[in-house]
Amino acid sequence: MKGSAPGPRTAGHAPGTPRTPHLDGPAPGTPRDSRPTSPAPRDSRRVMRAPGARAGARRLGWALAVLALLTASVACGGAGTTEAPGTSADGPDVLRVLAGSEVGDLEPLLRRAGEAVGVRVALSYAGTLDGADQVAGGGADGRYDATWFSSNRYLSLIEGASARLSTQTKIMVSPVLLGLKASKARELGWDGKTVTWNDIASAARAGRFTFGMTSPAASNSGFSALVGVTAALSDAGEALEEAQIDAVTPRLKEFFSAQTLTSGSSGWLADAYAREGGVDGLVNYESVLLGLNASGKLAEPLTLVYPGDGVVTADYPLTLLSSAPPEKKELYGKLAAWLRTPEIQREIMTTTHRRPIVPEVRPEARFGTASPVELPFPNRRDAADRLIGAYLNQVRRPSRTLFVLDTSGSMAGGRIDALKQALTALSGTDTSAGGSFSRFRDRETVTMIPFNTAPGSPRTFTLPDRDPEPVLRQIRSYGEGLRAEGGTAIFDSLRAAYEQIRSSPSEDFTSIVLMTDGENTDGASYDDFADYYAALPVKFRTFVVLFGDSDVDEMKRIAELTGGATFDARQGSLAAAFKEIRGYQ
Repeated sequence: MKGSAPGPRTAGHAPGTPRTPHLDGPAPGTPRDSRPTSPAPRDSRRVMRAPGARAGARRLGWALAVLALLTASVACGGAGTTEAPGTSADGPDVLRVLAGSEVGDLEPLLRRAGEAVGVRVALSYAGTLDGADQVAGGGADGRYDATWFSSNRYLSLIEGASARLSTQTKIMVSPVLLGLKASKARELGWDGKTVTWNDIASAARAGRFTFGMTSPAASNSGFSALVGVTAALSDAGEALEEAQIDAVTPRLKEFFSAQTLTSGSSGWLADAYAREGGVDGLVNYESVLLGLNASGKLAEPLTLVYPGDGVVTADYPLTLLSSAPPEKKELYGKLAAWLRTPEIQREIMTTTHRRPIVPEVRPEARFGTASPVELPFPNRRDAADRLIGAYLNQVRRPSRTLFVLDTSGSMAGGRIDALKQALTALSGTDTSAGGSFSRFRDRETVTMIPFNTAPGSPRTFTLPDRDPEPVLRQIRSYGEGLRAEGGTAIFDSLRAAYEQIRSSPSEDFTSIVLMTDGENTDGASYDDFADYYAALPVKFRTFVVLFGDSDVDEMKRIAELTGGATFDARQGSLAAAFKEIRGYQ
C-alpha cells in the first residue's frame, strides 16, 4: 500500500507544471503553474487549434526541444512562455485565458471554437489562490483577456478584485460531494438514504471510513469541501465568520482524522485513487466522481453521497477582464455564447459529467432529480484565509517531509543560490496568499538531507503547534549554510531518506522531495534503488524537481516507480516548483 502522501500523475504533465501553448491539450486534471515535470514556465499557454496542424508542429517542437536541451543554460527564478512552432499565444482571433486546471478536460472541445465561431483559445493554468492574487494585483492585465476558474468566490473576497473583472458567464455546474465505495456506503447504511455532514463527521470520528481530498490551499475542490463541511458543522445560517471557524475547529479535526490521502489537484487525486486505492472514498467534484465510475478503472463503483444539509457548488464562470481590449471583448462574447448553446451544453454534460447551466438542457438521470442545497460561503477574505490556515496548521494530519537536496559541485553559483531562495520562501518569507499557505506548517516535521558524492547528515526540524517562527528561522539559517562541492550520489541519498522514514514510522502525511541538477555519478544505480524500493514493506511517494541538467528520463522513472510526480524548474523558478509540491504533502 502506498503511504499517505498524494499521488499526482498525468500523462505527459506532472503536478503543477505550467503548460506550454501547444497544439495538443493537457491531460485532464493537470495542475497549475510552476509544474512538475511537465512543468513549464509560469505563463505557459495552450492555443487551441484545429487538429490539422499538429503533426508537423509536433515534429518541429521535438527538434527544437532537443536543441534547447543541448544549448540552453538553466535560468532560475524566471518564468517564460514556450510557444508551439507556427502558432502565437496572441493574435486578433486569440482569447488569452488564465484558467484553473479543472477546465483542462475541455481543451478538445475548445479546439473547435476556432472553426465554429472564429475564436482560438490560449489557456494558461494557475491554482485558484495564486490565480486570484495575480488577477487582483493587476498581474493578469495585458497578459490575459479572461479568466476561467471553477469559482470566483475566493477572488471576489480580495479587495479591489471586482474592479479587475467585467462580464461573468457561468458555463456549467458541479457540486462537491463524498463518493464512497458501494460496499462501504451499504455498510454505513448510506445507500439511498439522506445523510448529513454531521452523520459523515460522526462516522469519520469513529474511524468507520477513510477518504482522500485535495488541499484547500491548492485546489478549489478541497477549498469548497472545507467550506461546506465547516458551514454544515457550525450550523452557519449566513456567511462563515472567524468566530464560527474557531468554535468548529475541534469538530473539523474529528472529521479530517479520516483523511488519509491528499493532493494538489482533483484530477490527480482521482488518478491516484483509481490506480492505488487504499482509501474508502473521495471528497471531490460530482463530475470527477461520475467520471471515475464511467472510466472502467475502478474495481468497485462509487456511491455518491449528497449531504442533505447542503454542498458548495462550482459554477465555472468564464470571466472577461476589465483590461481586455474591445476586440477581445468581442471574442469573449462569441465564445461564451457558443459554450451555452444547447448542443455544446449537452456535449459538456456527456463528456465532462458536469451539469448544464442553461434551462433548455435537462440534466441526465445520473444527476438525480433535485439540485443540492447551497451552503453559505465566507464573505470576507480574512475568514476564508483563517479557515484554510486552520485546516493546514491545526485540523488535518501533520506532514512529514524529507528534502533530498543536490549540493554537488555543479550547483555552485546561481543554482545553489536558487535553492537557498526556495528554502527561504518555504520558511515564511513569501507573504502572498499562496506563499503563506505553502510555508512549512505547524506540527510538520521537516528533514533536510543534502548530498554530493555521498548523502550528508540528515537535519530534522519539528515545528511546534504554535509560534513556529523560531524553527522557521533555523530552517532559513540552515539553507543559507548549504555549500556546493563534490559528485552526485542520487540513489544512495534517496535510499538514505527512505531509511530515515523506516527508522521512525508515523501516520503523518509523508513524502520525499528530490531536487537534483545533474546525473547520478556516484554510488548505487537506478536499478539498485528500484530493487531496494520493491522490497520495502511500506512505500512513500517521491516528488522530483528537475533542475539544471537533470537526467529527465531517469528522474521520471523515480517518480513513476514511487507514485510521485516530476516538477520542472529548468526554465522557471525553483521556488515556484517547491511551492507547487506543497499542495501534495
